[in-house]
Amino acid sequence: MEMSIAQRRVGTDEREPERKTLRAGKIEADFCAGGMQAIRYEGREVLRAINYVVRDKDWGTDNPEILDCQIRQDGTGFTVTFHGRCARPETGEVLDYDARIEGDASGRIVFEAVAEPRTPFLTARCSFVVLHPILGVAGQPAIVEHVDGSEENATFPELIAPWQPFQNIRAIRHQAAPGISVSCRMTGDVFETEDQRNWSDASYKTYGRPLALPWPYVMEAGGRSRQSVELIIADHRQTPMISASQEETKEAPIGVEIGEVAGIFPRIGILIHPAQAAAVLAHPEMIAKLLPQLMLLHFDPTAGHGKEDLLRFAELVREYAGRAEYVLELVLPARRSVEGELQETARWIADAGLKLSGVMVSPDADRQSTLPGSHWPACPPLSEIYRAARKAFPKLALGGGMLSYFTELNRKRPPVDLLDFVSHCTCPIVHAADDRSVMQTLETMPYLVRSARAIVGEEIPYRIGPSTIGMRQNPYGSRVMDNPARRRMTMTDQDPRQTALFAAAWMIGYAASTMEGRLDALTVGAMTGALGLALPDGADKTVYHPAFHAARGLAELAGRSRYRCVSSRPDALLAVAGQDREGNRIAWLANLTDRNQRVKFAGGPGIGSVEILDENNFHEPALLNLKTQTTEDPPLLE
Repeated sequence: MEMSIAQRRVGTDEREPERKTLRAGKIEADFCAGGMQAIRYEGREVLRAINYVVRDKDWGTDNPEILDCQIRQDGTGFTVTFHGRCARPETGEVLDYDARIEGDASGRIVFEAVAEPRTPFLTARCSFVVLHPILGVAGQPAIVEHVDGSEENATFPELIAPWQPFQNIRAIRHQAAPGISVSCRMTGDVFETEDQRNWSDASYKTYGRPLALPWPYVMEAGGRSRQSVELIIADHRQTPMISASQEETKEAPIGVEIGEVAGIFPRIGILIHPAQAAAVLAHPEMIAKLLPQLMLLHFDPTAGHGKEDLLRFAELVREYAGRAEYVLELVLPARRSVEGELQETARWIADAGLKLSGVMVSPDADRQSTLPGSHWPACPPLSEIYRAARKAFPKLALGGGMLSYFTELNRKRPPVDLLDFVSHCTCPIVHAADDRSVMQTLETMPYLVRSARAIVGEEIPYRIGPSTIGMRQNPYGSRVMDNPARRRMTMTDQDPRQTALFAAAWMIGYAASTMEGRLDALTVGAMTGALGLALPDGADKTVYHPAFHAARGLAELAGRSRYRCVSSRPDALLAVAGQDREGNRIAWLANLTDRNQRVKFAGGPGIGSVEILDENNFHEPALLNLKTQTTEDPPLLE
């Protein structure tokens, strides 16, 4: 069946909510789906978002129906009013709220909401959420006003804070640029701030109702809840700054400077789940084309995995012997003696004839996140687990860390001296699933890998993955969300973008933005399935998603020198460059936007070819041959 342009780009024909630009003097903001995003002053983003957010008991986000939306503006001010409805057909729960947004040229914006459940309504959060950006804010001072009126001189964390850096908040004031201060005042609840970079979100998040209070909780029918957020932007400069407009910046070619050698590319890994092993064995061409350097074999006794699955893995290892490192990703039940469980698994592995090079061990309890104020689940100390694992697998490399996300690694730091490598995953759709928010998670990755290195040290091998757009397991609730309609939604393992160009661009951007972490390995997803790179279609045909070609390109560069790549617009384009197996210089470019980009190369060693995946080269990248160029004669791609 012929795919539409939208399906090739983002995997779905679902349209994202319309964005309407609101203007009041020097202030601009995008109104979208009932929230305010990218709030700008003179074109500079000063606040990432103000949203009224309703979440279910598993922290999934309700998508409100926006009714009777009225927008009035004249350039000097704007007023927006609308009615929001959160309805859950499966439970019959309904919550309504009325919202009003006012902005004027003085620099003041007020966003008010009054919520009223029509039925008893179970929620983990029903509150305003304010997002501060990280670029230009991380490491900068802030003045925090507490609910008792006292003020604290604080700092937005540079390294990612595991717990809330600010609590009992009434207002936060910071300097968005020299001479420009931004004050954000919240009423109607007690607010606190968490470092949302833990989940790879590109923001610090301030939200109502402290996490130390019980959740989920029931909002009773008929009870009214009123909250507001007041934003004041004050300009104290004597002379306004003159800068190019956003439109002028967007129209200029993006410069990509290829510099000197700066490390090596990580090995590329794929995840093999027991349910997918048979498909991988039946289609050996998938591995033969990809040539990954690492195969992560998932094994979870709590999900019923057993000896038969290890036999299937052993068959797979024999089929691809010598082509990769094979690591068992072991979920340790820790229901009885840890040493006994690990010794039993070791016997099963030996009986199956499964030849491994390593084992990554993580207790089942650590797959569920422990939120601030909650009780940690019963679990043996990690030091006990790792020592028992070393005894059970004396000849294998031992890995630890988390099978969930950086958040959990940051909050429960492993005894690194007992390990041979440390690993964790990431997922960009924990809190938001629109295209812009997912791509913005790439802004966070330099901070995330820098923070991880501060935890594990500079010497130990550091691995990430599997990391895909879709969520393979929900540490914050009882399940991942079903997505039969292939929508953009949070906390689902069935993200439509996995089969589209979007996932390929995100993967290349991910490789570019994690360079500082000096990764030993990056596992980019599964071979097949909802998080897969390919889809076996019948006995003799395989459909390769665009992300497969991006992964294959990265696998070809793995272990080889990578060149420093600097983009003049990292919010719009990221790039990696290196040498393939024949010594040819290769660059992969990731367009992070929904519009065509003009790119100009400069500096460093010349690039011999550029791999391009687009709507016209969807199933196989096109190779553009370029003559070797210098900074005096840079090539231009359009």
